[in-house]
Amino acid sequence: MSETVKPDTMHALQKNPNWKGRRGPVVLVIMDGVGYGKYEEGDAVKASRMKYLDWLTANAPHTRLKAHGTAVGLPSDADMGNSEVGHNAMGCGRVFAQGAKLVSNAITSGSMFKADTWKKLVSNVNTKNTTLHFIGLVSDGNVHSHIDHLKAMITEANKEGVKSVRVHALLDGRDVDPTSALTYITPLEEFLASFKDCDYRIASGGGRMYLTMDRYNADWSMVERGWKAHVLGEGRAFASATEAIETYRKEVPGILDQDMHEFIISKDGKPVGTINDGDSVIYFNFRGDRALEMTAAFETPADAEFSHFDRKRVPAVEYAGMMEYDGDLHIPAQYLVSPPSIDRTMGEYLTKSGVSLMAISETQKYGHVTYFFNGNKLGKFDEKLEDYIEIKSDVVPFEQRPWMKCAEITDKVVEAIKSGKYDHIRLNFPNGDMVGHTGVFNAVVCSMEGMDLQLGRIRDAIKEAGGIMCVTADHGNSDDMFEHAKDGSVKKNADGEPKAKTSHSLNPVPGIIYDPEYKGEYDNTKLNEGLGISSWPATIMELMGFVPPTDYDKSMINLK
Repeated sequence: MSETVKPDTMHALQKNPNWKGRRGPVVLVIMDGVGYGKYEEGDAVKASRMKYLDWLTANAPHTRLKAHGTAVGLPSDADMGNSEVGHNAMGCGRVFAQGAKLVSNAITSGSMFKADTWKKLVSNVNTKNTTLHFIGLVSDGNVHSHIDHLKAMITEANKEGVKSVRVHALLDGRDVDPTSALTYITPLEEFLASFKDCDYRIASGGGRMYLTMDRYNADWSMVERGWKAHVLGEGRAFASATEAIETYRKEVPGILDQDMHEFIISKDGKPVGTINDGDSVIYFNFRGDRALEMTAAFETPADAEFSHFDRKRVPAVEYAGMMEYDGDLHIPAQYLVSPPSIDRTMGEYLTKSGVSLMAISETQKYGHVTYFFNGNKLGKFDEKLEDYIEIKSDVVPFEQRPWMKCAEITDKVVEAIKSGKYDHIRLNFPNGDMVGHTGVFNAVVCSMEGMDLQLGRIRDAIKEAGGIMCVTADHGNSDDMFEHAKDGSVKKNADGEPKAKTSHSLNPVPGIIYDPEYKGEYDNTKLNEGLGISSWPATIMELMGFVPPTDYDKSMINLK
């Protein structure tokens, strides 16, 4: 981990006197969710006609980069990479212990439960004889949350005398099997019932893409539906969460967990778990992008302007997030575990060295090429040198518009390349990830082919301008669209169709460098192997004629 290395001080980068320069910019193209598939069947990238990606792979030096597990700071190599940690790694050039690992360490060591925030929330409900609420994603996907963290906190709360606990359970189906909800929910109900002389139960829930977990202000109606369910107890009522899931599955055959509508657990006609004055609330997701909006709904005072939806009632509660979701704005005000302190990112070094740069994506991934890429920091390092451009995403199911906004992003990128204004441009095409999460294979193929056309446009613009085009991804997804058994065979649904996989993959991702005006400064016959995506910053710095910081991860190129 980078913390063990003595870091360089923050200063302008040293120039490499042997670098001969290029006429155009160095452009980093992030194909979100596009990896090298392990299986032929179910690999939507291979199934697509990727004329330009195939051309780049055949005509430019390339390598395979690790984008999951310990290579991006997650606890083990069984853990899928995700967009947050992937962009952190590509932005800072080193590997930091990330959300899941930080939380697990805090629980194992007991430091979470010794900290002031935990003590305050527990003391609040014990003193007032009120309820401790947990809101979050109930699965072991380890991308936004982990059910073991939830169980550990409930167990500790019980030890500390908390008599009333309510869980507001968001169903996953994206980072785990798309219809696996009951493998988490039913055992969780049994777990809660095992605590004697206490009132512990699930109070509400629903699919993560239907309520609560919106991001980047894309669809506040999701948050409103979550607020109504979790706080107000409004929605379709059931006797248990298991009953709710079973009922929805009978009524809507094939429905994915992530899309399931809200459910409210009621007894004698009344919801069992509304959130009220004096309660304590923990949003136990550790990843920030899909936690900020619900946090704003809780933390904006009742008498302050809140334009996103009518909250009807704003309970006076002690609210905390699992982590600090925004380090610049310090959101939430209270949190249980501190996020990694990421400093000296590539963007900060480049701007300090006088580099003009542009970052661009559509709404769904705009925060990734800005906030996450900059080490979980909002804003710019230099207002004069940086331009950040957001293309507004369509608010429709992604399988209905699988091309998304890749053409519009490319319009701006090609214009920027031709302008000569920028030394460095970074962009994210969300298609492979956002459409990949839908599990609709044909839509993913459409998204890949639409994106590939844009790769061709950028390649041609780079050639004309005399720049360098770097192509990569933050993790895999579209490369593994079917569930596979241990023997490699495809799992099938009752109708004989392949069982869709909606989660990220553990597959490596591309590391491609297209340098049409190569001048011999490095070996362009092969790139270094066995590296992770955190090697991009050192690589890009070298391709721009700079000497990377000594503690940055190894570059993909070998300078002569």
